[in-house]
Amino acid sequence: MSDPSINPNRRKFLSQASQVAAGISLTGAFGRSLHGGSNTKRPKVAVVLTEFSFRSHAHVILENFLEPYYHNGVLTDPGVDVVSFYVDQFPVDRDMARDVADNYGIKIFPTINDALCLGGESLAVDGVLSIAEFGDYPVNSKGQRMYPRKRFFDEIVAVMKRSGRSVPLFNDKHLSYRKDWALEMYKTAQQLNIPFMAGSSVPLAQRRPPLELEDGVQIDEAVAIHGGPLEVYDFHSLEQLESLIEFRSGGETGIESVRFLQGDDVWKAADADEWSADLASAAIQAELGSDHPPLRAFVEPGSVDGNVIPSHAILLRYYDGLRATVLRVGSNDFRWNFSCRINGDPTPLATSFYVGPWRNRNLFKALAYSIQRFIIRKHAPYPVERTLLATAVLDAAMESRVNQGRVENLPAPAITYQPQDFRDMREMGENWKIITEEMPEPQGIEPGGPRP
Repeated sequence: MSDPSINPNRRKFLSQASQVAAGISLTGAFGRSLHGGSNTKRPKVAVVLTEFSFRSHAHVILENFLEPYYHNGVLTDPGVDVVSFYVDQFPVDRDMARDVADNYGIKIFPTINDALCLGGESLAVDGVLSIAEFGDYPVNSKGQRMYPRKRFFDEIVAVMKRSGRSVPLFNDKHLSYRKDWALEMYKTAQQLNIPFMAGSSVPLAQRRPPLELEDGVQIDEAVAIHGGPLEVYDFHSLEQLESLIEFRSGGETGIESVRFLQGDDVWKAADADEWSADLASAAIQAELGSDHPPLRAFVEPGSVDGNVIPSHAILLRYYDGLRATVLRVGSNDFRWNFSCRINGDPTPLATSFYVGPWRNRNLFKALAYSIQRFIIRKHAPYPVERTLLATAVLDAAMESRVNQGRVENLPAPAITYQPQDFRDMREMGENWKIITEEMPEPQGIEPGGPRP
């Protein structure tokens, strides 16, 4: 049975917009045209996904592909058309894939090859989204969920190779749970000239208070904080960290070693000056104010049971001497904070990344905008090397965890890159004048906010 809250009006809306009086384009209808006007051919997109359920990544990304959505306060046409799905799993109690496909005229194909070829013999789409997050997949001995990102990638690339044509490919979150597979994916994309984009939604969130690090700044030390589960949220926080410190003098020089600590060992390392607890205090203060609970025995504000959630930390040592830490504090799964010291100044700079209403769901508006711009322009708005580095670090951190905090050295050569200014992709806060905390969260395909 179709979900009555799914809004099957996008194609009707686009059709009406195209019939507006002469001189009025999609920019007039939606506030922004990503593809340069209503006469430009809209790219066709295939989506390869693990599971489509409420609040899954497939849901919160694709609702901004199937309906106009708000980006920085402007109602925005996606500029691309989703034309096919490959769905790896259909959970009986929560599947949305079939209803969404039916309501939006999207065909579900039985194989990745068919989804990309639209049932024909060769590649028939202009872009591919690989969304391998959520679903029933095993967990390995290191605590990593073994999502089939590498399998999806290999099958997608096989179609491109056979067809003699490469199109933009977005890989949701990290490249793989294995750093060697991630490097293979990266090198394959380079060799075949596949425009490749990946990563987290968190770097695109609004920074409160505003914080911009100038290109070429000297960063002495940095800390990123999250409040979510092991590995899954450590990745997001690693990318959040990288999205700021990659602008330091020399760009990203690569990480030499990684160490995972948990419980009392986190704070023993702080006492031994292996990382700076005052930076963590500044980061949490950006979110909660100066009267925040003590970090070493942190009880989530508003907690009913008053339980302390043990912290864990990933200590990073960079080739240029920078030291940085990703720290889990509390149990707030939309906590994303950052602090650093720059230019020898002992006073920390700090900010909190605000995700908007409905927990982390609205984070994906800016990510969807970035992916759409990537597909249309065939150029990633920020380096895929950022995600490659975060992937390698996360795998090494999980190895350090099972080896009881042993320092893990990343294999040579170092993963290095130069940053790109991606401010026009980020949410700057205008959306939250339209989509407010008081608005109830919709249940279906509805990005939120008023429509014409």
